[in-house]
Amino acid sequence: MHSVPPDGCDLADTCQTLAVPQSLVRLTDWSPDDVARVFERARTVRARPAENRALAGRSVALFFPSTSVRTRVTFERAVHLAGGQPILFPPETLDKPEDLADVGAYLALWVDAVVVRHPRIAVLDRLTTAVPVVNAMTDVNHPCEVLSDLFALSVRREDWRALRYVFVGANENIGRAWSEAAQVLGLDLTQSCPRGHEIPGLRVEPDLIAALRDADVVLTDAVGHLDGAFADYRITRESLAAAAPGVLVNPCPPFTRGAEVTVEVFDSSAFVGHAFKEPLVAVQRAILELVTAR
Repeated sequence: MHSVPPDGCDLADTCQTLAVPQSLVRLTDWSPDDVARVFERARTVRARPAENRALAGRSVALFFPSTSVRTRVTFERAVHLAGGQPILFPPETLDKPEDLADVGAYLALWVDAVVVRHPRIAVLDRLTTAVPVVNAMTDVNHPCEVLSDLFALSVRREDWRALRYVFVGANENIGRAWSEAAQVLGLDLTQSCPRGHEIPGLRVEPDLIAALRDADVVLTDAVGHLDGAFADYRITRESLAAAAPGVLVNPCPPFTRGAEVTVEVFDSSAFVGHAFKEPLVAVQRAILELVTAR
């Protein structure tokens, strides 16, 4: 595992001798060491957010839709706390005939990284040819959300990599991001879903109770639950009885109480709670510091 620079050390100087990923578009582009470094740095900045402002004198371009709440707030906050300048654009700024490699080449003259929330992952891929890009969600995946959830789990459970994870949801960006994380980190991840919603490469158990047997962490996504396709896959007190003692239920926001998870479960100790997302700022700050350390 790579070590994080000691307090007061210049992160960029240290990273000159390490393999630093230029972007985070897919978790499968990163190694377990990259994830470990993000977590170590996140622990440091979470404990002392005012220290070691690694983005001082740097700027980050942010492309977010107006509907983004949690991801936009936490990325803007992360840049600010690290001493950087956030420059905000609407995502449709990137929907133009100009080659995005040229857009990225110009942006690289003035910013140190780009954070993009855009439906098409190809937009992010094209920008990476010129400037470090961080994926703030696409229709394909949502890597920072999953990294933050795993960090939050690591705070609660030292054995987080040995836990049994069950994703109850469709073949959409959240499930695919969890699948990427499982590939990189060797997580025991099972999907439970109706036929036709399987995520390629994942172990699938269509019977919800069988899937939840001995589960330590239950993950859900609203997609599929709201249109009725997952009517038989709602997480209830009764279905959780099959899970391991102390099971945690982590519904991906925005969620609808009573849809993917019953109100009873939300009001129980199994729900990870809203504070589970608090580390988003520290994790996203750590990601930005890592991709700009060069």
